[in-house]
Amino acid sequence: MIKNFKQQALDYHAQPTPGKLSIHITKPTETQNDLALAYSPGVAEPVRAIAEDPTLAYQYTAKGNLIGVITNGSAVLGLGNVGALAGKPVMEGKAVLFKRFADIDVFDIEIDAANPQEFINTVVRIAPTFGGINLEDIKAPECFEIEQALHEQLNIPVFHDDQHGTAIIVAAGLLNALDLQKKSLEDCKIVCLGAGAAGIASMRLLITLGAKRDQVFMLDRKGVIHAGRTALNPYKFAFAIDTDQRTLEDAMKDADVFIGVSGANLVSEAMLKSMAPNPIVFALSNPDPEVSPELAQQMRPDVIMATGRSDYPNQVNNVLGFPYIFRGALDVRAHCINQEMQIAAVHAIKDLTHEPVPQEVLTAYKLDQLEFGKHYILPKPTDARLMTTVAPAVAKAAIDSGVQGLTD
Repeated sequence: MIKNFKQQALDYHAQPTPGKLSIHITKPTETQNDLALAYSPGVAEPVRAIAEDPTLAYQYTAKGNLIGVITNGSAVLGLGNVGALAGKPVMEGKAVLFKRFADIDVFDIEIDAANPQEFINTVVRIAPTFGGINLEDIKAPECFEIEQALHEQLNIPVFHDDQHGTAIIVAAGLLNALDLQKKSLEDCKIVCLGAGAAGIASMRLLITLGAKRDQVFMLDRKGVIHAGRTALNPYKFAFAIDTDQRTLEDAMKDADVFIGVSGANLVSEAMLKSMAPNPIVFALSNPDPEVSPELAQQMRPDVIMATGRSDYPNQVNNVLGFPYIFRGALDVRAHCINQEMQIAAVHAIKDLTHEPVPQEVLTAYKLDQLEFGKHYILPKPTDARLMTTVAPAVAKAAIDSGVQGLTD
């Protein structure tokens, strides 16, 4: 079965045309006059207009609906540093999702630059092409430096989806799970296994939403990140807490929430049993989670479980967020995607799960019914209401926080 799927995946990408993207013309090009308007001499008119007023690029070019999905290939899926070229299928896949779910056009850009400053310089130089930039599959801690530098230097949204996209979906699902388990974020002990881009961004966002920093136990390969650790980068050091807990086994005792963004099969039966009553487990490692849903539910019937997989309930899938976050940002020409916009996305996604599920979603998933509960804490990716719910919420937050670029 694995061999057949591997060949199926290769065939899918190769046939009938290599890759997953193509460019389509949006204007007539049938007559001599059409061609004169499309290129010389007609094209000179928008060139002159944009040279005089750069904002007119949004009116006369595709910039306003064009995202650059950009990587250096240093942290591709679970495959690691495979390089820029090998990351291209993933970037094309991201482009497909942008177009499919939010009708946003994409150029995928693979930059052969291991040095963060070289990467930053390249992106800054090509940024005028785009209305926004989605950074993808860049290893930590360099990803934090890169995103911050680009945010400071550019006047268009820059969004590292491996950080903030994951954090937004985790937060939306967790708030719903806490509601069902009758717990509050402020009172929870949270264990995060994995101190890379997704883990750090998720914990930052949860603290912004009300989690207590001294109740967040983050672990890397060396164990709990505690105040006695040395040689911590600044991003990990921000989560160093004063505790005598050192191992995952220590941290899991009486934990209300476990969030795994690390590797397969790292949570044992004993760890599950040691968690607080009515625990929440987000085991997000793909394709194999930190603990299987079957084992978690067997050991803890009171658990609410989420994974990153589509074949289990409660999939934490970034496609619930990034297409619509960018849609909302582009629609108001936002200069950035700020914290207010991210929090608006969290609540829009969270609240949508409380609404009746449309029949087309039930049909797509071969379900008779689906309603808010322990097996439905996040919307399904095919739910068309995400576009009409999340994008407007993000756009409104951009306007309310003063980062919109639209003029009368």
